[in-house]
Amino acid sequence: MSKNIKVGFQTDAIENLNFKTDSSLPLMYESQKRKYTNYFFLPGSLTYKNSSVYARAQQIKFKKNNFNDYVLSKVQEIRLNSLDYIFVRQDPPFDMKYISSMHLLEQIKGNTTIVNSPVGIRNAPEKISMLAYQKIIPPTIVTRLKIEVDRFLDKHDKAVIKPLYGNGGEGIFLLSKKDKNYNQIIEQFITQRSEPFVIQKFLSEISRGDKRIIIIDGKPIAALKRIPKSNEIRSNIHVGGSGKAVKITERDRFICNEIKGFLKDQGLFFVGIDVIGNYLTEINVTSPTCIQEIKRLHKIDIAEEIWKKLRAL
Repeated sequence: MSKNIKVGFQTDAIENLNFKTDSSLPLMYESQKRKYTNYFFLPGSLTYKNSSVYARAQQIKFKKNNFNDYVLSKVQEIRLNSLDYIFVRQDPPFDMKYISSMHLLEQIKGNTTIVNSPVGIRNAPEKISMLAYQKIIPPTIVTRLKIEVDRFLDKHDKAVIKPLYGNGGEGIFLLSKKDKNYNQIIEQFITQRSEPFVIQKFLSEISRGDKRIIIIDGKPIAALKRIPKSNEIRSNIHVGGSGKAVKITERDRFICNEIKGFLKDQGLFFVGIDVIGNYLTEINVTSPTCIQEIKRLHKIDIAEEIWKKLRAL
């Protein structure tokens, strides 16, 4: 008799997910198709006791390929090292709550495979890990000092300012000294946030969209161009960007190859990178998205590819 594979998904509350765009749901459904037992739990439910990590979890089952139609079991306490796989899928902000859940997941001993590695996630904030690859990223600084922002704008004319630990296009603004709100935008970042922020040279190619490339176990699988709305610099699907299937170019493959060793060393199995023009702008490792959009536009089932690769390891 084959073993009953048990899979845990550390997610945000199921009822708060966007059933049309969320990427955790296809992973759960593919697991169900393989007759694995799925559990989901919230990061806030983690407890370390008796030398093990536990969570308050519920089994979840979908009715056919309809993510809106699912059944949940009663809440039960499960020891997480009894699971064969755990997917870390809660969205940022990458704050101390997020980091604390990574520390707890790191305490899981045994043969449980965690995607992505909690150590790798903790050590690879999306807008910081790319700084090691200066040849493939646009001019970028990380600072809290207005004088440094002024100097950067003197050199590059236009820039994008964004929170160090944000996601989904939240809090991103175009910066120009010609803008009457220039000082107010920087002041808002300094007074309302305790951490540094990112200043990145504005890439005019964003008007034609950025590219989300899905990488599985170091290999690029599919690419989606996300096109911003008119008069918008953010192309994220969350904020109204539209998707278009595109090919992975030689430059894209070069970028992926440059970071491949880092991703594998850190246990970052499922990654989504963002590319604008010829430049890498983010390495997304917390809860990469676009699985549903890629399946719809490319007819490539990323969830199936992930499970095939995991079961072959």
